[in-house]
Amino acid sequence: MKYDLIVIGMGPAGMTAVGMGTKMGLKVLGIEKKAIGGECLNVGCIPSKAIIKAARMNKDLEKLKNFGIKLNCESQIENPLEIVREKVDSLTGEILRKKFSDADLLLEKGPASFVDSQTVMVDGEKYQGDLIFIATGTVPMIPPIDGLSEVPYLTNENIFDLEEIPKRLTIIGGGAIGVEIAQAFSRLGSSVTIVQMDEQLAPSEDSEASALVEKTFDKEGIAFYNGEKIESVNKKMDGIYTETTAGTFVSDQILVATGRKPSLDSLNLEAAGIDYDKKHIKVDAFNRTNIPNIYALGDINGKWPFTHSAMHQAMLSLMQALGKNEPKYLEGDNYIVPTVIFTDPEIAQVGMKENEAKEKEFKYFVVKENYKDYARAVIDGTPEGFLKIITDDSGKIYGATIVGERASELITEWTIAMQHNLKMIDILMTQHTFPTFSVLNKNAAEKWMMKLASEGKLEAI
Repeated sequence: MKYDLIVIGMGPAGMTAVGMGTKMGLKVLGIEKKAIGGECLNVGCIPSKAIIKAARMNKDLEKLKNFGIKLNCESQIENPLEIVREKVDSLTGEILRKKFSDADLLLEKGPASFVDSQTVMVDGEKYQGDLIFIATGTVPMIPPIDGLSEVPYLTNENIFDLEEIPKRLTIIGGGAIGVEIAQAFSRLGSSVTIVQMDEQLAPSEDSEASALVEKTFDKEGIAFYNGEKIESVNKKMDGIYTETTAGTFVSDQILVATGRKPSLDSLNLEAAGIDYDKKHIKVDAFNRTNIPNIYALGDINGKWPFTHSAMHQAMLSLMQALGKNEPKYLEGDNYIVPTVIFTDPEIAQVGMKENEAKEKEFKYFVVKENYKDYARAVIDGTPEGFLKIITDDSGKIYGATIVGERASELITEWTIAMQHNLKMIDILMTQHTFPTFSVLNKNAAEKWMMKLASEGKLEAI
């Protein structure tokens, strides 16, 4: 059967391509070897946010109880993992399939593999496409730790299938998945230990931001050991033993959160002549492979491992593929990418971090605004956190780091500003509704202006 567009993988990038393609009048085939929605919706960012929400509610109930407020309900959420599964089920299955009723779908019939540059095979049947988008994403990367393959370890793909929160949980890895799950499970009653080789939790983030999260984990009783090597794992009668350079940790479950690797194995890319390596499928600025009609979107191309980036790439690539020219605004590399880790406090980042600025030879300074200095944050009981803006006398915005309540929402304003070359004066002169958390952004811009005023540079604005 012949299609205008074949999409392999229906996670965020694939769903975007299929949905937009049909609305543009294309005949589209969507292929997904597992459940529609991909890793993000089924076993990734959506269920993890559900467990984080349940954990935060449980924490809030404990705070109320300790404050002396009597509750008409139990101060412990029962069956939080079942709640997560119910929430995910309400978004997936037949409900989700109906959103793509204008496309042909091949779901759970096995992986797709290339026959040639315009043909793929699924379950013994061949399908041809003028355009083919590969959006198969990534899978957990399992490190070669002695004994690990012999124990029933968890990853993000199966941790939400547990019947109950484990009493003891050891997490290998302190990145986004590791720290989010650590805090959520700890707040739901698990004794959590993180062991990792990096020198700080959330190793890709600003060091001051990471330090605040580590301080929070200390307060909440989450043990973490940075800069340590995991030597072996083995299962005994009383639990799973994780041997490390920091000591031996015994737990009921072990979560491996040591990164991701591309899902390439079944694609048979050689048959289509597609260039790739162990880390990614190679693409140009439009996410186009060396074969002009084949594109690779999202995590699989190794650019940015985020759901929002994957969806954005799908939109840009589809517009470029169907157009008659290649305008610069459709080049994905021209767009600023924000990131968020959904711990409490949240960590949000866009552009340059302070440590990166220090390594470059240019004149800049840091504007810092603390949550504790803003009444709304204090009255809401969330005074922990800060905004850190990398800027200069001209007001150019090089980067923003936000740690605290609603950081994931506040970062959008700085992303828009950087994307459209707006400056600190533009943030300052924009009225922010009071008393929203967005006023923290305006307060940071005000500090920038006051610094210039104190130095007699106000006329330069």
